[in-house]
Amino acid sequence: MDMKIQIQNLIKDALKNINIEVNNIILEHPSDLKMGDYSTNVALAVAKNIGTNPKELAEKIVETLRQAQDEFPEIQEIQVAGAGFINFYLSRKFFGRSVEEILSAQGGSAFGGNKSFGSNNFLEGQKIMVEYTDPNPFKPFHIGHLMTNAIGESVARILEHSGAIVSRANYQGDVGLHIAKAIWGLQKNGLPNPNLSISKKAEYVGECYSLGATEYGLVYLSEGEKDSSAKKEIDEINKKLYSKTDEKINEMYNWGFKVTMEAFEELYKILGTKFELYFLESIVAAVGENIVRANIGKVFEESDGAIVFKAEKHDPKLHTRVFITSQGLPTYETKELGLTEDKFKELPGLNLCIVVTANEQEEYMKVVAKAISLIHPEYKDKMKHITHGMMRLATGKMSSRKGNVVTGESLIRDTIALVTERLKERDYSEEIKNKIAEQVGVAAVKYSILKQSTGGDIAYDFEKSISFEGDSGPYLQYSYTRANSVLEKAKKENILPDFEILPSDISSVEKLLYRFPEIVLRSAKEYEPHYITNYLIEIARAFNSFYGNTVIVNKEDKTSSYKIALTFAFASVMKKGLHLLGIEAPEKM
Repeated sequence: MDMKIQIQNLIKDALKNINIEVNNIILEHPSDLKMGDYSTNVALAVAKNIGTNPKELAEKIVETLRQAQDEFPEIQEIQVAGAGFINFYLSRKFFGRSVEEILSAQGGSAFGGNKSFGSNNFLEGQKIMVEYTDPNPFKPFHIGHLMTNAIGESVARILEHSGAIVSRANYQGDVGLHIAKAIWGLQKNGLPNPNLSISKKAEYVGECYSLGATEYGLVYLSEGEKDSSAKKEIDEINKKLYSKTDEKINEMYNWGFKVTMEAFEELYKILGTKFELYFLESIVAAVGENIVRANIGKVFEESDGAIVFKAEKHDPKLHTRVFITSQGLPTYETKELGLTEDKFKELPGLNLCIVVTANEQEEYMKVVAKAISLIHPEYKDKMKHITHGMMRLATGKMSSRKGNVVTGESLIRDTIALVTERLKERDYSEEIKNKIAEQVGVAAVKYSILKQSTGGDIAYDFEKSISFEGDSGPYLQYSYTRANSVLEKAKKENILPDFEILPSDISSVEKLLYRFPEIVLRSAKEYEPHYITNYLIEIARAFNSFYGNTVIVNKEDKTSSYKIALTFAFASVMKKGLHLLGIEAPEKM
């Protein structure tokens, strides 16, 4: 039984002794470590109901708690604070044992990697699918794709660490006008040099798409008459793409699809994501259309030649949306229906299907979810939508260092390039420098996305994001490598982790380390990685303060072995925490 549950049960028993029944005991960590390790407001909450002074009630509860304190040697002190809060201070014995547990969790190897500390069985055996990233072939990998990738990958890892069997899914728009625009641009500009890298070829396809998209929206004036030949040509290409009647267009489609999908895979590798499942819009569209047409008169109805879903009839907060247009074409809503159907067929027994998208899709997804729940009531509680905000640059100008519009790919590559410049003077091989630059660049971007709750907007600052000091992903990585260097030095001095002699003082690092499992569990329950980012920054600062004020490796110091154990525990938790954020922990920086 963990300490939090023990204290909650202790409080319940104390309340029973004074004839007060409370089922839910809220126990939190004070924001100031000096105010104890756990705190409860139970006296304040109960006092209102029984008409007594909360501070007097808190003192009465504490008096009862102290009578049972001898049975709990890991609780050192219990105090009343403020208007009636009760604070619990844990003992040196507790903190020594918690550090020992972290080391033993990874199998007893003194300098190995921690495998299980922080894991829980909250979702044991649950089958969960997380759909995220969803870039469209023939189009650039945008900022939004980068944001949903960072959030989706972290959520997937946190759920896995909580016992779930997670499948990662990606939904690709392999049909649509955007492809016709790209192919029109490719026809005008020609195919690129075959010797270019995959990423450069994909970048070229994106430029051709931008050309086609721009021309499609333009109207030219010629002798007073409107002429939109580009639009007509693109619409014609689009028809041929659907009918697959033009061999040359089919060849260009196959080439562009392969190039952009391979380029996405290169990015996924850099970002640390590997998808098990890919769903294509061309396939789910027909599935969704069949579902809609089969449910006309039950869920959907005809309106002005279109087929619509009047969601407000089922929930006044929702609205009407078109599922099949008056031209007989399925909309995104219909494709989402087909996608959901395919997901549950692909993984029988799926307990939860999570989709990560931008905030702007929230209302539309609510309508789709309502329609799905009417058709498949068994899916109602098995769908979850996580949304994210927008990203802008701190400068206010959404353009890259090269003056181009920022895409998700350019943001990653520009950040990696900045880190590469910072590493020029390091005495490492080019291969190691490139690897570190990639790890640190990805950490900079991911941390900036994950450090706040998922729905908020983000201001990205290139320079601050790659700082080795302060509120950044690279700072967390640097803290890990610093701890690692201490462990390497201890190895050379033959000082191994040991718990025989403990320092009298309890460090802030110890006061934070044992909380890691609680943080992971909360992140899993709320699908919120930012709890982990905030925790890691706090413990990194505590460790760096400990490092700056303590001689850790010292054969003359009898407590040095424990300090080594503490450093190892910190490194283990930091590495695991970074992994849950989708960030690598470099051995050197």
